[in-house]
Amino acid sequence: MRTRILIASCLLLASCVSPNLVEHGPRTFAPRLAENHARMPDGYRLPLYRWTASTIDNDVQQFVILGLHGFNDYSNAFAPLAQSLAEAGITTYAVDQRGFGATALAGRWHGSEQLTADLVELTSLLRQRYKEARLYLIGESMGAAVAIDALGRSELPVDGAVLIAPAVWSRDAMPWFQRLGLDSLAHIAPGMQLTGKGIRIRPSDNIDMLRAMGADPLVIKATRVDALWGVTNVMDRAMEALSKLHGPLLLLYGERDEIIPRHAFCRMLRRLPQDNHSIRLVLYREGWHMLPRDLQGQRVQADIIAWLHNSQGRLPSGEESPPDAARTQHFCEQPSITAG
Repeated sequence: MRTRILIASCLLLASCVSPNLVEHGPRTFAPRLAENHARMPDGYRLPLYRWTASTIDNDVQQFVILGLHGFNDYSNAFAPLAQSLAEAGITTYAVDQRGFGATALAGRWHGSEQLTADLVELTSLLRQRYKEARLYLIGESMGAAVAIDALGRSELPVDGAVLIAPAVWSRDAMPWFQRLGLDSLAHIAPGMQLTGKGIRIRPSDNIDMLRAMGADPLVIKATRVDALWGVTNVMDRAMEALSKLHGPLLLLYGERDEIIPRHAFCRMLRRLPQDNHSIRLVLYREGWHMLPRDLQGQRVQADIIAWLHNSQGRLPSGEESPPDAARTQHFCEQPSITAG
């Protein structure tokens, strides 16, 4: 009876207020790429950072990457990987997604569909600039979820994607009380800010990198409840789009990931198209959530570079494990670290 009263009370309160999403203007501008930003059709500017290939061979096909960062992060998340890619002759663009980094109204949620729409525009702009290049997406966490959503719902002009620890902890993988609490609080107090203090969850074993992020003013430290509600919507949309994914895709996950629970990731694996052999999975035994920035990040970076040059070739880490492999199956049978 107490549980029923609690649920009824939450639903009643949730009907009083709505999550406070930022409204975007009409599509009155021609989208374009500038030196340090991309202008979207509603005039909103997405900061861009570019790492240019250090060596360009006119006889070798050009490679261009678009990087999508994780929740509360920004384009600087790609610095270690992009520097390695540049040394390998690959140019990387990394964007501050709407509501993050140096964008206007950072910290506010601008809508799941809008993040996907921005990605569609960005890939179109890069394809127009680099007509003959091989264009790939690399998404980390939330960025990977946005990439999955766009790839599953749109015909993006890209040649493939790398999905790093994709954020797929959707509502159908959460316990009922967590779903109810999130949705209720997003309607009752959408502007409440949470810092995560006291929660003993580490996104990486690279402590120096985590300390630098803690001192970086562009990394969001206090998260609005409606932004948490919004990123959960992104994860819901990504899970819905999984069955329509097609390769080539490189899927990377760390066995020590404490951000995206094991059971949520394995649930995602079961929803992948079963007949698509161009989706490759790598499980890093010593990998955490921020794989290219972990202490073993150079191994991850080497795998990404090798796959970009040959999506069917051998990966140097030797940790590839297809979804139906015995190692993957054993991994998915273990309890999640953060399953609650």
